[in-house]
Amino acid sequence: MPKIALFALLAIAWATTQAQAAAGSADLVYRNGAVYTVDARDSVHQALAVRAGRIVYVGDDAGAMALAGKGARVVDLQGRMLMPGLIDAHMHPQSGGSRLLDCSLDYRPLSVPQFQARIQACLDRDAGAGPRRWLVVVNWFQQGMQPEGVTASRALLDALRTARPIIVRSSFGHSALLNTRGLALAGIDRDTPDPVAGKIVRSAGGAATGLLEDAAQDLAMRLLPPLTPAQNLAAAGAALDAMRRQGITSFLDAWTDPETMTAFATLQRRGRLTARAHFAVLVELDKGATPASAVAGVVKQRRRFDQGPTRVRPSIQVRHAKLFMDGVIAAPAFTGAMLAPYLVNRGTADQPDWRPGASSGPPDYFGAAALRATLTALARQGIDPHIHADGDRAVRASLDAIDAAGVTRGARALRPALAHAEIVDPADYPRFARLDVTPVLSFQWAKPAPDTVGALKDYLGPARYANVEPQALLLDAGARVAYGSDWPVDPLDIAFALKVGVTRTAAPGAGAEFAGRLGAQPGMPRAAVLRAITMNAAYTLRQEARLGSLEVGKLADFIVLDRDFFTIPEEDIANVKVLQTVVGGAVVYQAAGPGAVR
Repeated sequence: MPKIALFALLAIAWATTQAQAAAGSADLVYRNGAVYTVDARDSVHQALAVRAGRIVYVGDDAGAMALAGKGARVVDLQGRMLMPGLIDAHMHPQSGGSRLLDCSLDYRPLSVPQFQARIQACLDRDAGAGPRRWLVVVNWFQQGMQPEGVTASRALLDALRTARPIIVRSSFGHSALLNTRGLALAGIDRDTPDPVAGKIVRSAGGAATGLLEDAAQDLAMRLLPPLTPAQNLAAAGAALDAMRRQGITSFLDAWTDPETMTAFATLQRRGRLTARAHFAVLVELDKGATPASAVAGVVKQRRRFDQGPTRVRPSIQVRHAKLFMDGVIAAPAFTGAMLAPYLVNRGTADQPDWRPGASSGPPDYFGAAALRATLTALARQGIDPHIHADGDRAVRASLDAIDAAGVTRGARALRPALAHAEIVDPADYPRFARLDVTPVLSFQWAKPAPDTVGALKDYLGPARYANVEPQALLLDAGARVAYGSDWPVDPLDIAFALKVGVTRTAAPGAGAEFAGRLGAQPGMPRAAVLRAITMNAAYTLRQEARLGSLEVGKLADFIVLDRDFFTIPEEDIANVKVLQTVVGGAVVYQAAGPGAVR
């Protein structure tokens, strides 16, 4: 026998012996299922075995049962699909958890009377509040206000029966509406200058309308009382509960603060952290900050909260920085940074004449030199940048800076992510792969809806609108596409998001005007959609060696589904339910009912 072949056989035998020795007393076995691994071959097997929170076997039933130790728990999947736990690479869990406790408009398209009635009901329920206590209203689907094109101003809130200040926060997170009382307390009048990276929307006469965009929201938000430690704990707990029901086993909080990390650290010490928590600390160059001092602030938070190497039980890591390059491309904000101007209607509603206007969005929130310097400072500290870039100019400027700074090359290369990238110039598609930059996309946005049709179509024009939400286009250009829910910008509904990623269609009840697909772009293949929320998301967190696929040696983070993602009709993907969520070999969520996993 040739030496090479002999050595190969010996290596296989040694590896098999080592695996069996390591797995000799598997304490958990799942058998008789469709175990979708998301390995390099997208393998599907029958069974999986776990020992001490790590995977020790993936293969057929006989092999798994042979490794079962005395007293091992054996679960009969009864043909159900088991797959890696979901990794949400961009969300805002503390905001999502706290909003579950607030006055909510529930992301619904509302007419003006409905909008006012919902807020008035919240005021009436809290009738004992004093005149200086803010009412905070959340999950306002600003782009879905009816009829299309209605202008939201403080007059809508001033008509309500209250003396209290009111702030209504857009679900997109980039706009807030105040009543006159709120504007007065915030000290906002016709002479208040726009802050850097923000806009106070004004009437033709120069008066503040009550609408604040991006950084201008801080003028009011800073007046709101911070959540108490107890409220922060409740919000973190509510967020984790929502996540485990959705099958999320790891997440990146894409814009955090010390209070949030304190809450999650407290839950971790109490054994109540049910997902692997990663946090991105905000970097902004205002109030005299420099790239060096801003990055030093991130390092300070890392030293305080990061809990070291990944282990079996969920823990906390602080190894990312959040940067904003722009706002959002949708009307009425138009704070996304665009290469060409937004269009404006020079005609009438009946006979529109859409032509380039004066605005292509705000200046980039980071100038070219400042962004390069910040990226270089992050590279020195080994902190990966997570950059909000919504418009095509913001995307290009980010890619240009990453390229110029050279931070994705060399032994200590960073792993930058560009979040959202709702519009990308086609010339920039291949640059994601070439520069090893991951687009982190919210698949649920790629459907006909008020925020993509009414708030984008006419303002971008046909050529740009055809490329909105370029998920498959980036994938086909070689990009490593990852998924981030951006919760609570939308409800946390992973199955619906994955369905939209495949089909680019809205929910059946969305209405006739939103029937069909969003544009002519193809959807993503089913396997690519699942890889985006598993292995590719793991890569952005530097966890691909431990998480994201079901392979021997990796941590036992996985979920059981009530149906096979690959064999059901496309539209039925939205109805997939998580029956069980397992993190580090421990069941953290178990659905009740006749279909429960036992």
